Amino acid sequence: MNITKADLRDEVRELAEEAFHRKLISGYGDGQDSNEYQIVYQGKPKHFPLEKARSLLRNLIKRLA
Repeated sequence: MNITKADLRDEVRELAEEAFHRKLISGYGDGQDSNEYQIVYQGKPKHFPLEKARSLLRNLIKRLA
């Protein structure tokens, strides 16, 4: 199954919303370029490639599920 960049960005946004509402991260948003997503984790804003952001968010949510 091929996933488009738009689909990946949407998935990351949904995961970030869930992580934010569970208080696992303190902020999130689009990165400076279209291949990045910004996540505020442990008080530090960091820009991640979309794949890495998805992996990080999935792991955070899974750990506390």
